[in-house]
Amino acid sequence: MGRSRCAAAAAVALALVAACAGDGGDRGDGGRDEGAAPPEAGPPAAVPSAGCDGAGAQPRADLVEASLDIRGVARRYLLSAPATGEGDAPLPLVLDFHGLAEGADVHAGMTQLGPLGVEEGFVTVFPHGTGNPVLWDVGTDPAANADLAYVGALLDRVESERCVDTSRVYATGLSYGAMMASTVACTMADRVAAVAPIAGLALPEPCEPARPVPVLTVHGTADPILLFNGGIGTGVLGAALGGAEAAPTTTAPPDLDGAGYPDTVRRWAELDGCEVSSATDERVSDEVIRRTFDCPEDAPVEFLIVEGGGHSWPSSEFSRSIESVVGPTTTDIDASAEAWRFFQRFALVSP
Repeated sequence: MGRSRCAAAAAVALALVAACAGDGGDRGDGGRDEGAAPPEAGPPAAVPSAGCDGAGAQPRADLVEASLDIRGVARRYLLSAPATGEGDAPLPLVLDFHGLAEGADVHAGMTQLGPLGVEEGFVTVFPHGTGNPVLWDVGTDPAANADLAYVGALLDRVESERCVDTSRVYATGLSYGAMMASTVACTMADRVAAVAPIAGLALPEPCEPARPVPVLTVHGTADPILLFNGGIGTGVLGAALGGAEAAPTTTAPPDLDGAGYPDTVRRWAELDGCEVSSATDERVSDEVIRRTFDCPEDAPVEFLIVEGGGHSWPSSEFSRSIESVVGPTTTDIDASAEAWRFFQRFALVSP
């Protein structure tokens, strides 16, 4: 996604600020190797982080706030993790990036990945962006992008303080956070085993990952902010800019094989070496289609299409509470559970 489109998305998401500011809500119910282990290869041996050396028991963490200095700027983040005992196996780690103007605190309440990680046995880190409104730099030049430096330093910090399996680090996020997760896939494939961008998958240019990256993404066909077939929802944009309400960009039915997010998914599949002409659609429910491709075993691409779905995190009670802004939220799938299901299939392995 180009910088101009990201800037437009920033303006759009201002409409979300008032709805998001009130409460967090909750959901309804060391060395690094390259390559990824395919599902049937069996789990590779864990790669313990520096924090595993002599690590004793560590208490449960529930959205513990911490900060670190990046290029002279103090950067905060939140961390949740299950309690661990001395000698326990290293834990996977999930980065969960917030959307524009949302911030780590609100986003953690939306996805509820912290409690899921405590239950399932993984560390969840909620990075926090910069600016007003708070956002991410989604450019792919590490030298110019302080947010990429922040993510790398953040992983270093957490891996030094907790016992983490550095071969099982993953990234997800919503909207602008989905764009940031996409940038991480392009630039940090040597540290991140798989990604799951929700409502905002991007393929920035250039995107030259060190290895093919498994991708799971979700997008609603009735997303009023980042339109399914491309573009920004002008009605929301008009409201965000303080102008009169604009008419919807289009009333045409969504094209499931057309421009916009279907095309972005297809191009990611091509980048991962998939045969894109072999796309298979499976009806998951009345509202959800799962699209898969004939991909290398270690780099599948999955696309969950939510028919009639909005700019939301599926099964999030918080998303449902702001449907007047973001559109409908399906409960037929749970984005947090789907992301974790997908992540568990992959780990970085030596070539």
